[in-house]
Amino acid sequence: MPTENELLSNVDALLEQVARDDLPPPAERRRLREAAGLSQAQVAKALDTRREAVGNWEAGRTEPRPPQRAAYAKLLEKLAERFPAPDGEAPGEPAVPETFAAEPAPAALAASAPAAVKPPARPAASATSPTSTSRRPGAKKAVAKKTPTAAAVDPRFENGPLAVVDCEDGQVLAYCVGGLVLDVPAKSLPSLVEWTLREARLGQPKLSGPGKPADPLLVLTEAALERYGLPAALSEEERLAGRIPENHKVIKQLTRADWQLTKRGFGPWARIYRPAKGSDRQCVQLCIPSWHALDSRHWSHAAQLAPADLARVLGVYASQVMTPRGSTAVTGLELMTALHPPTHAVRDEETGAFRKADEKNPGSLGEKPVDCAPCEAPDGHPLLKELPRFHVRGPGEKLFEESYDWARPMTDAECTLRYLVGLDVNLAFGAGANGLTVGLGAPTQVKNPVFDPKLPGSWLVDLSHVDLSRVKVGKEWVELDSSLLPSPFTPKGERPEGPAWYATPTVAYAVELGYDVAPIEAWVRYDNGRYLDGWYSRLRDAYLATMADLGVHADTAPEDFLAAMDGYKERDPELAIVVSAIKHTVKGGIGKLRERPRGEGWRPGERWRALDRPTWRPDIRAAVISRTRINLHRKIVKHAAFTGQYPVAVNHDCVVYASNGPSPLDFLPYREGKPLPGGFKLGINPGLVKHEGTQTVLWGEEVRERFDAPELNLARYIKDGSVIDADNGE
Repeated sequence: MPTENELLSNVDALLEQVARDDLPPPAERRRLREAAGLSQAQVAKALDTRREAVGNWEAGRTEPRPPQRAAYAKLLEKLAERFPAPDGEAPGEPAVPETFAAEPAPAALAASAPAAVKPPARPAASATSPTSTSRRPGAKKAVAKKTPTAAAVDPRFENGPLAVVDCEDGQVLAYCVGGLVLDVPAKSLPSLVEWTLREARLGQPKLSGPGKPADPLLVLTEAALERYGLPAALSEEERLAGRIPENHKVIKQLTRADWQLTKRGFGPWARIYRPAKGSDRQCVQLCIPSWHALDSRHWSHAAQLAPADLARVLGVYASQVMTPRGSTAVTGLELMTALHPPTHAVRDEETGAFRKADEKNPGSLGEKPVDCAPCEAPDGHPLLKELPRFHVRGPGEKLFEESYDWARPMTDAECTLRYLVGLDVNLAFGAGANGLTVGLGAPTQVKNPVFDPKLPGSWLVDLSHVDLSRVKVGKEWVELDSSLLPSPFTPKGERPEGPAWYATPTVAYAVELGYDVAPIEAWVRYDNGRYLDGWYSRLRDAYLATMADLGVHADTAPEDFLAAMDGYKERDPELAIVVSAIKHTVKGGIGKLRERPRGEGWRPGERWRALDRPTWRPDIRAAVISRTRINLHRKIVKHAAFTGQYPVAVNHDCVVYASNGPSPLDFLPYREGKPLPGGFKLGINPGLVKHEGTQTVLWGEEVRERFDAPELNLARYIKDGSVIDADNGE
């Protein structure tokens, strides 16, 4: 039997625990920690918990539980003694954060919360945003570093567009944007999907009036995969197939629960859905990084990030661009459709129900795919099945608009200079898409047409008479050394030798240079518009906003811009990942307009899956690439006419010049801080240029001599100077 003293000691300890259990309000907890100069990580380490847990306590999303609760209460009690609240400030009335946009939780939700975790008191606010219905009482997201914010949060998507699902110590957690962490009660993948749609409040509002909201995205870590019976990595056979077998036990679970998968099956970017009933969509997107969903070429080391950090990266991308729908290329294409939905809903006058409109939305591509012109069709297309099997189409049969891959030997004068300096065009393909009129419908064949620079299409015309030694720059004729310039009409920079197919921007540039054109034939699109303007604007804004958060701002002086760009990725490596993803969304989205067959037993002459998409439009891709190449050539010509300097190499959107100094400012013709009009201008805006890299002229000559290639394209290697020999891997 315990003694009287032992019983009294137990009571004293209990009374002390009760006294400590009265924790201060969340805002006061944060004030005390910051007043002491402690970080959340330090507090978490002392209490043997996660940093995210401390953040949730300070934001009022969750309450500490034993055994951490007593220790946390003691810490706050001692800090309050050392750092009392300033006079006139009541600790119990925390100020409303600037990003707070939620109203008090409904009484029913508050009543349903577990007794051990009571919802924190909240001040009233104007916008409506109910709390999360997860097992942890929800609240508005706290802002940590760069996180998406909104003035008015859609209550359906209160917890953001996505969550990274992880499993720690047997507990499944969903890491949302802004540091929010939700408990996940789901024991199986079907129940996880149900929980996501019913309780998680994940998703993103539509980007345009007649569009539809984005489906919630769940990112599954390796621990979550193991928890839900999925492999942590795909086998070699599964990787080649791009999916797990259809007889996998998890797919059987989904089937029994009446869930379906899209035709691409259960792969790195799986979509789990039930057929929509009216406007009620039931669909969840999965992203599985360990199955290579996040390509390291586009997403850098994102797949290796901690769950909270990965949620931040993907959350910023989703808020700036859209919720990822697959690879950056797939997302770039989906963004086009999201901004220009093919159709809209109309009310049926007889039934009163809503149905799809019969006509397409103005400015969209519509719901039905259209065939391209024969000259625009890539090899193997069904339009070309009558051609002999090994027939190789020449320029007079095939539209070949690609970006530059051109180089030349250096002159004796250039060899006396010390450096090779590379310039890179920011979001070059985005700038090429800006303001571009493209076809929206099917092409019409025209014989002996009169060229119209405002009419998008493909033109068979002879441009071999265009002589770059004498061209029009503005209103004046100038003489140039054409041997030192690439031709604007071919990707390899070679002068055309006869009639060839070109997109409208290429032919229009020949006219701009002062030469007449006489097309022989054309496939033109009378139904046209500036389809890519909204797409470009959103990606431009995303790029500029993210670069600004990294300390690189628009409209800065050239010297300040170069200094800001120096080491910008190290300032916030996570935001640098977002920048990379945005760039590849632009480039990949344009490339996806002419997606080629991807296995699946395809044979030349047969249709492949991508042809059934309205967004399979090789003519739009060709027009953007044409305009991008022409934009770069125009800058090269103006620079040569004004300075007498010619490029040594051009690769896609990178151009290399020989210079006496290592900086772009050593050869760019800036006068009193102002660049050459129409030439190269340093800046972060799309179409302007940044410093790609500098190497010595001796490096360039040594590399070309080592590979016995006087015209090796040095623009490919100017960034870091490393050159890989494809034959021996050196």
